[in-house]
Order: sequence, then C-alpha cells, then structure tokens
Amino acid sequence: MTESIDEAEIIDGNAVASDVREAVAGHVETLDAAGVTPGLATVLMSDDPASETYVSMKQRDCEEVGIEGIHVEIDADAPADELYDTIDELNRREDVHGILVQLPVPDHVDKRSVLRQINPEKDVDGFHPENVGRLVAGDARFKPCTPHGVQKLLDAYDVETEGADAVVVGRSDIVGKPMANLLIQKSPVGNATTTVCHSRTEDLEGKLADADLVIAAAGIPEFVDGSMIKPGATVIDVGINRVDADTEKGYALVGDVDYDSASEVAGAITPVPGGVGPMTRAMLLYNTVKAAGLQHGVDLDLD
Repeated sequence: MTESIDEAEIIDGNAVASDVREAVAGHVETLDAAGVTPGLATVLMSDDPASETYVSMKQRDCEEVGIEGIHVEIDADAPADELYDTIDELNRREDVHGILVQLPVPDHVDKRSVLRQINPEKDVDGFHPENVGRLVAGDARFKPCTPHGVQKLLDAYDVETEGADAVVVGRSDIVGKPMANLLIQKSPVGNATTTVCHSRTEDLEGKLADADLVIAAAGIPEFVDGSMIKPGATVIDVGINRVDADTEKGYALVGDVDYDSASEVAGAITPVPGGVGPMTRAMLLYNTVKAAGLQHGVDLDLD
C-alpha cells in the first residue's frame, strides 16, 4: 500500500479509498439481500465548472459500487425556494437515503438554511446541526467525509494518535472543527492532545514544532513548509489549490503544505493530489450505505 522515498513514507489515499469502496460494495450487497438499494441524491445549483466536475465524479463513484445516483440541477438564478422545495421532495422520497447539496450555493441562497432543510437522517455530509451536535457529544450518526477519511488514513498506516500532540491548521465547519473533535474523543483513532490554529494564531511555527501530527486545512497554497515541522511527524495535507504553472493546463494542483520541503522532514505525508481527496469521496459512499442501513434497520456494523 505504501511507496518509499528517501525522505518520508507516502500515505496513499488512492489505495485506502479503494479498500473503502470495496467494503462499501460489500455493504451494498448486504442491503440488496434485504431488498434495499441505497440511493444518493446530488443537487447542483451552480454554474461553476469545478462544482459540476465534483458532482459528476460523485455520481460515477456511486455507479461503481452499486449505489443508485439521483441528480438534480437547479438554475443558479432560480429563487431559493426552488432549492428548498427540491430538498423537501428528496426528504420524502423513500428511494433516497442520502442528500448532498453541492456547495457553494449562490449568494441569494442562505447556506445554513439549506443545511438545516435536509433531513438529518439523510445528511450524509454530516453538516446538519443535529449531526454536528451528535459528533461533538461522541455519538456521531455521520462523521463529515473529509475528517473521517483522514481518520481512516491514520488507521490504515498505523499512525499512533493516543497521547500524541496534534495540530489542526484551519477552523472550518467542514474540516477543522470536526477534525479536532474526532481527534480528542475516546476512540481508536483519537485520544490526541489537539490544538486548533487559525489566522489569528500567534507563533504558529512554535506550535507546529511540537506536533507529532499536523493536519493542514487552511486553504492557503503551501502555507506549511518543512521548517515548521517536527522531524518524524505525520503530515496530512487536506488542501487542494490551483496555482499558475508552466504546464499544458496553465496551472498545477498543490496542497496547503510545501510537499518538497516537508517530505524531507516528515515521517509520513499525504501527497496532493492522491492523498485526502480520494478519501473524501469514498467516505461519502460509506455514509450513504450507512444511512440506508439505519433507515431500513439493516445492521452493517459500521462506526
């Protein structure tokens, strides 16, 4: 599963995601035996090409593991009520077990209202306030896909989190906050002493220098470099940013970590692309089959 380089062990997200998808396909077979076909509805209210690509990839992922994909497109200029009515309809549909509204939504639509509109039992992103509260309480229904994917990577590569000093760089609702909550909880991939850093943090370098585990999710290209990292630390790069480059496409994808310098210091590191990104998509499938099992009383033995 791993590749060896002179500097650091590469944490291969593609390989771990493949294992997750294989497990999900097995759960789909279990559901099928119980007369249930798991269904994921994606809703797109955007003209952004990147959002269109993300949704297309998620629908393709569903097809590959046997999940029924339902896709709804809404004109970006349509009234907000059209999106809310669509969500209400999907909430009522028995063949839809998970609902994902691709973010961002247009400025005239309130994102928080959208997230609250989704039935929390179908909120496979884990962003509904009820699901956020359950996560914080240590009784998660659905763990948000990216933080859960990071946990799966750490587990797959036997990264010891118990008693470790972890630093999460970034405090977003999607990654930073739930990631910190998962790391501090009493669980096999938890029990870490966790610090959350952000744009107002003083002496970020000092805090990173003591970290056994660094999770970079600041949304700033190559923000963390090798000089900030403790030798032998595990570095998980959640960022994916487009930067101008002399390539055929005119850009390159880089993370929030300067990979070249960090890989010379870290004990293990995720690449960009090929690290956390594939895990986010795989965990969406995981949450969808979990939702189908919960809604139909089929025990899939999932965390």
